[in-house]
Amino acid sequence: MLITFFRAIVLYILVLIVMRLMGKREIGQLQPFELAISIMIADLAAVPMAETGVPLTNGIMPILGLLVMHLVISMINMKSSRAREIICGKPSILIYRGKVDQKVLKKERFTINELEERLRDNSIFNIGDVEYAILETSGQVTVIPKPNKRATTPEDFNIEPKYEGIPYDLVVDGKVMYENLQKIGKNYAWLKKQTEKFGIKPEEALIITIDGEGKFFCQPLEKDGGKNV
Repeated sequence: MLITFFRAIVLYILVLIVMRLMGKREIGQLQPFELAISIMIADLAAVPMAETGVPLTNGIMPILGLLVMHLVISMINMKSSRAREIICGKPSILIYRGKVDQKVLKKERFTINELEERLRDNSIFNIGDVEYAILETSGQVTVIPKPNKRATTPEDFNIEPKYEGIPYDLVVDGKVMYENLQKIGKNYAWLKKQTEKFGIKPEEALIITIDGEGKFFCQPLEKDGGKNV
């Protein structure tokens, strides 16, 4: 039983490392060859994990082989657009200039109901509001609404919004994020001075963030609720 436990840990760590090396795509964004490799890795890890009679290397070596295969295919995809088209396919336009392309639907084995479902996933509830719908190689559907149905932006009203930047975590679970402090050109002494306004030390905060306008959010480790300044 203990051997099975440790074998499971070893294979879990290996699979986790391999999946991290494969990139940060979500499952729904995987290309066909990536999905196939992911399924095979799960299969290969399951057998030696459950059966102690099977050598651990019988799972490790094939998984590493699939990783190499993935890296090779990824490199080929980066170097050759033709190879990328063969391996991953190319996007298909399901709706072109407001009209559903029935030939493409049939080719991709897509029903109208499936198309409407994908549109609803994109917050489009009327197929007549769509100018273009593109089936990506990952299986996702990208939707471009008709001009009069698109959400308005500040540019539509000739408004120039202020630059917002990105927020930074300065403290998380009582741990000071020194790297983020350096990015905003500050140090620990400055952070300590800021947290004194909340009556705490940096290490006593659950989370402290600062946004692009210099606004702080601070919540102590105790359940006192968040405070803004």
